[in-house]
Amino acid sequence: MTTMIIFLSLLLNFLSCVQSEEVTLIQPEAENGHPGGSMRLTCKTSGFDLDSYAMSWVRQVPGQGLEWIVYYYGSYSNDYAPAIKDRFTASIDTSNNIFALEMKSLKIEDTAIYYCATGAGASRTYRPLIFGAGTKLTVEPRQKSIVKPKLSAFYPPKSSSKDAVQAAVCLASDFFPKDISLQLAFGDKPKANVTRPSVLKPDE
Repeated sequence: MTTMIIFLSLLLNFLSCVQSEEVTLIQPEAENGHPGGSMRLTCKTSGFDLDSYAMSWVRQVPGQGLEWIVYYYGSYSNDYAPAIKDRFTASIDTSNNIFALEMKSLKIEDTAIYYCATGAGASRTYRPLIFGAGTKLTVEPRQKSIVKPKLSAFYPPKSSSKDAVQAAVCLASDFFPKDISLQLAFGDKPKANVTRPSVLKPDE
């Protein structure tokens, strides 16, 4: 009987040591991606066996609530939200204790804060989720280099009539960004400023 009590005492002490190790989930603060591109989000784990607990990816789009996008419990058991299914794939790297989310065919609407989460470290009867600090993913169009415009001037033919309306045309083409300000001058006449507003679409 005494042997059994000692054994149970040692077992409880061992379990207490295991439970006392703090569960941590470490994520990069921010990442940037581009429409149609790929991205890999990582979550470095410690304090538990990564392959023994269910893991999740949760995201929060600006101005909206939390959205569960991945529930992962090994390659044989996982669920993906319809919005990201066939584009995002979760995986674990047990040698480096990393829970990852491989993302492809990114969309601007994938811009969000991505949290990894687990129930590891909690009691058997009550398992509150532990969240990482989150990675802010921004998906935006690639920046294009500034390209100076090509300018072409077209002058009206000379007219003998003093009342004839004449117009000169200045054509600007092949430039970026699509905002341009032109200054036109005709002899001693006042200069005219012409501004062309941007009509560039977000994905161009």
